[in-house]
Amino acid sequence: MVLITTTDVCKTYGSGVIQSFSKTLFYLKSTCPVTLTRFTLLGVNCDVTVQRGSTGLMTRVEILVNKVTTVLQDGKVTVEGNSISLPFEHTYQHVYQYGVYIKLRSKVLPFSVTWRNHSEGVSSLWVRCQATLQTAKPHLLFLYNLHYSLQQKINKQKRSPAKILVAKNVKTCHSHYMFKNINVDAKCAFFEEVARWCGNQSRLWPVWRQKTSCKPPTCPGDLKYQELGPPFAPTCTSPQPPSDILISTCLPPPGTVLNDRAEGYHCVTVKDCPCVYGGKTYPPGAQRNSKCQSCVCVQGKWTCSANVCPPTCNIEGQFVTTFDGKQYSVPGKCTYVALTISLGHSQYCFSCVCVFSDYTTVFWQSSMFVQVQTSFGMKMKVQVFPEIQLYLYLPPTEKTTGLCGTYNNDTEDDFTTSSGIVENAVLPFSQSWTMGGCSPPDSSICINTEKEIFAEEKCSLLRNTSSMFARCHDYACVHRTCQCTSGLKDCLCVALSNYVKACASQGINIGDWRAETGCNIVCNGNLRFSYNMQACNQTCRSLTGRDPTCEVQVDPVEGCGCMPGTHLNTPQECSPSTLCMCHYQGGSTRPGPVTIDGYAAVFFFLEMNMLLFCLVDCPGGKLCVHCAQAKVNTAQKTCESLSKPFSVDENCTSGCYCPAGLFEDHNGTCVTQENCTCEFSGSVYASGQSVETNCKKCICRGGQWYCEGEPCPGVCEVFGNGQYNTFDSMWYRFDGNCQYTLVEVSCKNLNGEQFAVRVESVPCCDEALTCSRAISVDLQDVVTLILRDMNVTQTLKAGWQLQAQPLYSIHTVGLHIIISVPDLGLTVIWDKNTRVKIKLQARWKGKVRGLCGNFDGKVMNDLLTSSSSVVFSTLEFGNSWKTAVPPCSDVTQEVFPCERHSYCEAWAQRRCMILQSDTFRDCHLKVDPTHYYQACILESCSCEFEGRFLGFCTAVAAYAEACTAQNVCIKWRTPDLCRMCL
Repeated sequence: MVLITTTDVCKTYGSGVIQSFSKTLFYLKSTCPVTLTRFTLLGVNCDVTVQRGSTGLMTRVEILVNKVTTVLQDGKVTVEGNSISLPFEHTYQHVYQYGVYIKLRSKVLPFSVTWRNHSEGVSSLWVRCQATLQTAKPHLLFLYNLHYSLQQKINKQKRSPAKILVAKNVKTCHSHYMFKNINVDAKCAFFEEVARWCGNQSRLWPVWRQKTSCKPPTCPGDLKYQELGPPFAPTCTSPQPPSDILISTCLPPPGTVLNDRAEGYHCVTVKDCPCVYGGKTYPPGAQRNSKCQSCVCVQGKWTCSANVCPPTCNIEGQFVTTFDGKQYSVPGKCTYVALTISLGHSQYCFSCVCVFSDYTTVFWQSSMFVQVQTSFGMKMKVQVFPEIQLYLYLPPTEKTTGLCGTYNNDTEDDFTTSSGIVENAVLPFSQSWTMGGCSPPDSSICINTEKEIFAEEKCSLLRNTSSMFARCHDYACVHRTCQCTSGLKDCLCVALSNYVKACASQGINIGDWRAETGCNIVCNGNLRFSYNMQACNQTCRSLTGRDPTCEVQVDPVEGCGCMPGTHLNTPQECSPSTLCMCHYQGGSTRPGPVTIDGYAAVFFFLEMNMLLFCLVDCPGGKLCVHCAQAKVNTAQKTCESLSKPFSVDENCTSGCYCPAGLFEDHNGTCVTQENCTCEFSGSVYASGQSVETNCKKCICRGGQWYCEGEPCPGVCEVFGNGQYNTFDSMWYRFDGNCQYTLVEVSCKNLNGEQFAVRVESVPCCDEALTCSRAISVDLQDVVTLILRDMNVTQTLKAGWQLQAQPLYSIHTVGLHIIISVPDLGLTVIWDKNTRVKIKLQARWKGKVRGLCGNFDGKVMNDLLTSSSSVVFSTLEFGNSWKTAVPPCSDVTQEVFPCERHSYCEAWAQRRCMILQSDTFRDCHLKVDPTHYYQACILESCSCEFEGRFLGFCTAVAAYAEACTAQNVCIKWRTPDLCRMCL
């Protein structure tokens, strides 16, 4: 059911005129408090009380909504006893400048109060309620008898209210006792309201101020008063703010906008608007250079060059970031294939610690880092202390597979297995890239251990806005330290080091963070620690010839090395050049006159063999292989191994194997290669069988998957207390009190297709936290749908015409309302509470923007601000997508629910383990529960009492819905757990 909204207005203005919701006029001259309206709706109490002084102005107005009291007195506005500045955001209400007026809009009810403020009081006040409030029966409750009824006087004169001011009746109004000893602002408020009754096309409109000697309001700065205009001035941030309402307002001169990025009320042309980045303001034309790109400020927006930094694949312990930016944690401690590259007829395969290639340059860049450069353009930086970490760089023309993903600017297929099918969960994907035997790991969730307490305490440095880390974005410090298997302090330092490296990759220098955190490095010999070590020309060998390390373009790294003026002579000794050993083709000698004759070479070779024997007779026609008796390459004797990379060296492991020409399938049977089985999400499929996954049909042929199909629609998910999963599968959290753009068309479409979906935070439990519940869907600038309070409300815009085919359709399916817009390829799914899903057809790839990202397959640029700049702070990103109207303040500090309610954290962790339990076991290989588990804890910590159950149930329901999308239906609700009340 779609509701067509209307608005009822109750007004009071002048020295005591009151217009009720039913449009009845009264006049009440009293200095006592008067209740203008009082009602209760959905358990929310609302009360507006006004009190006038002897001059007619309202000297005190009290607005009570949901136990939050706002008082207007002495020209000031206070909320719960605290004086506020505009705009002001509260969990339950929003107060902002509205033309020359001030407006309070409730977030829990379709209710607002607008007033004209003066230093001595309030001259006019309007209360607006949507028609749906009629069931609440808002009413006027007067505490005293009416002294005078203006309506009766009007009826006696048989004239419209406006005609009181026309011609000879002007003197009548002036002489009436209702204007004696009345403040001029109160008097002019009455005349202005009567002029508005006539309308701006009447003879009265252009002359009423002259006839009544009412001066126009004074505007601040460069703004000019306009009798009728949009309530919000165009600004550098929003040069064309939307508005269908005309009121008394202050606007910039024609051709200019208000510079809202500088102090004061100064107006400039759009081309003179400054830009903002990282909290700093840049003048027009200013250039901002980072390590990877340069940006120029043009008309208040950043125009940036292409990113010249090649993507990297980072393997930091068990945490992996693919070339395309997908982040995940590898379960289990196995030998994995980081990436495979096909070059011509050769295939290069890299494990996490070894490189197999004949054309490499390998050198120590510092005591902590080894640098590798290959002939085909791959660079590899390996941190060897205190934990092995791998950083891979490739030319953009290369295509890869393995843990590092597919390197094709599309995160959707990063989880492509070695057999060629895309998995949705980490475990089956990563297991397909193991080398040798590897058992599936147990859950690695860390719950209430000493490690987690240590990690929470130490990693809080990253969230401290006054710490040296505040300049950069947050990082997964707690999770990494919590899962540490060695010394906690070392793991903490590794996590902080990874954070610093991530910042440095964007040109942000943190400073001496090791001294600040106690992660100091002790160097051997006379080596010294530095954050900017390089190998080029830093050794004694480099003094006697060309240094090949200088030909490798790499960034400086931290570690121990030699100070300026000295060179590395031995592994632990730095010497001045005069004391350096002299190196030649065959060896080295101390400085001084020597005779060189001949040369020598040294080779190192290391081989390891592991032998096992058959302890029982081999079943199913398999043969026993004894490597000690006769070596056989057993690396590829199973169907599973056919799709996995293998070492170029022969590998023999004693055991039972199928005869030559046959392979062991996933069921343990010996079959020919043509009859080899395939595996997907933990299930085995015979050759010739097919599955449908990620909008593709995949057929198993000879142990390998072959897939065909069209790209999937993009899905953006928002739920709970600001949990976001973008179209490109980037998870983040942003919690604000304003209205924000989830998704909109990024540029003018050639076919005129336009849409925008916006979301507003509405309180869900206590006052400090919000949930996304009010959704606005704008379609083709023709109709706006508001999803709120379990209803859909339609608002038609000016110029709307009836169409032969409906633009949209609305269906209720189970708990959800589904809005489908076929012509635009847009679907909005709302659970009538906090969960919202936006589905877009693939044709919108790269053509949208907002909090849901830009849907271009690249997760690394999802945090693109409205001013076209990629940032790394979710606060800066989220704040940039505030809607232009109404004005709203930035979120300046992130709220961490489990810190606010620390006693709830243990409860939340125990409850949320349901996602990792056998209840959802069938879904674990289809949808990775990790992100949902982390969101569940935050949601369950968000609120107390029944609120925490709301957050918990929302997060679990979101995961269950994701499972359903993969054709796995989980019955998890019980009479005692998140039961549904229909």
